[in-house]
Amino acid sequence: MNAYERIYDTVKRIPYGKVATYGQIADLAGMPRKARLVGYALFRVAPEADVPWHRVINFKGEVSESLFRQGNDYLQRSLLESEGIEFNALGKVNLGRDRWQP
Repeated sequence: MNAYERIYDTVKRIPYGKVATYGQIADLAGMPRKARLVGYALFRVAPEADVPWHRVINFKGEVSESLFRQGNDYLQRSLLESEGIEFNALGKVNLGRDRWQP
């Protein structure tokens, strides 16, 4: 299994209504300190794929914004909100409450 497949398999385990951080996914996939690789892998996932890419956020509890995502930042937040994830006025998720704890 290659690195991207390990990342996708790990992300598929995140339950509905929970989030994980890029670093957390890297650790769980057996690739500590490879959070950036997780970001690259998830960037390649089509929004309609069976990988819940939208449940992975940055360590600050925010949706990582990028001009390269062509509007998917807004889609990600919308998908999370539809699962009951709340954002505060600063655009942050309460990781103490909403972070997946496998």
